[in-house]
Amino acid sequence: MDNYQLVLPEHLNHYGYLFGGTLLKWVDESAYISARLDHRGKSFVTVGMDEVIFKEKVALGSILHFNVKKIKSGKTSVTYKVSVTNTSVPENNNHEIFTTSITFVCIDKNGNKCILI
Repeated sequence: MDNYQLVLPEHLNHYGYLFGGTLLKWVDESAYISARLDHRGKSFVTVGMDEVIFKEKVALGSILHFNVKKIKSGKTSVTYKVSVTNTSVPENNNHEIFTTSITFVCIDKNGNKCILI
């Protein structure tokens, strides 16, 4: 799945660049949407991300591309790889500014782990 996000003034840190926590939120949301679309009717919570390394600063007005791919599916969990590129910087075309794997666990209406399939 592909998703895009525009970096607005409210997304910036005190140095004038994208706040890392905002990027993590967008990564989590993009992967969550993929999980819900892949497993309709199921609910998920985030278990974790494998690595958090911000490779480049992101300026106001940047358009970020989020590419989400399922890489693993288990009995109660699913993992997605999320790659983020800054489409506003021509020399960075297809150059990842952030990448991680994010794992979700399937939960029932009471918040207990349940079977994914």
